[in-house]
Amino acid sequence: MSQRSQAPSRARVELMHWTARIGAVTAEALALRLEGTPTAARARLRSAEREGLLMRWRLLAAEPALYTVTRSGMKASALRGLDPVRVSATNARHLSTCAWVAAALERCYPDHLLMGERELRRDERERGTALASASVGMRPDGGRALHRPDLVLWPQREDGALPVAVEVELSVKAAQRLAAICQAWARCRCVAGVLYLVTAEVQPALERAIEVSAAGEQIVVVGLDAVPGTATAAQRPLGRSVPGDA
Repeated sequence: MSQRSQAPSRARVELMHWTARIGAVTAEALALRLEGTPTAARARLRSAEREGLLMRWRLLAAEPALYTVTRSGMKASALRGLDPVRVSATNARHLSTCAWVAAALERCYPDHLLMGERELRRDERERGTALASASVGMRPDGGRALHRPDLVLWPQREDGALPVAVEVELSVKAAQRLAAICQAWARCRCVAGVLYLVTAEVQPALERAIEVSAAGEQIVVVGLDAVPGTATAAQRPLGRSVPGDA
């Protein structure tokens, strides 16, 4: 039997599940998540790529290669309700940053379950209700238009604790749009709070939007340079309290 026809190993299936849930991952993010080296993580990703389970994308010279799950990978690992992600020059940097943030948050908050935006979209579609998204108006068909976070941290306890929405902002949005999103989060009752991880250029505009929308009690802003492993914060990891935690 050829290697391609064999069922993926448990570790390979887990890798594909994490990749599909986040959307796209990098060797650096996988190394952080597994507490290994980028070289070892890259070898695992390239092996899955050779088997046709992952696809590698390298569109931006300044960014690491991204890996996404192929349709064959989805089928082999029995993933449901998620389609392969298409990487472009427009979304590559954001996908790469989200992968790193996802790995860092899993390390910082082991008592929470991390969910990606695509997973959240699937679950909300299946249940017909917002689980960790903010309402930003009405759609033409009369349904609610939802703003979904990039990631969600779900408490793994049985006391009904609400999840924490995580937004990764790399560029400044139009002031009116940003204020509308902040206002929507301020009204949202299905999350305990919102953690914004932002670049230095985004932070002033976001803080103005939070003030205008009176969302200061719901939103916490943290610089991306505080994420473990970045050049300015290698010795300054994120704390372990998240918005809404007791």
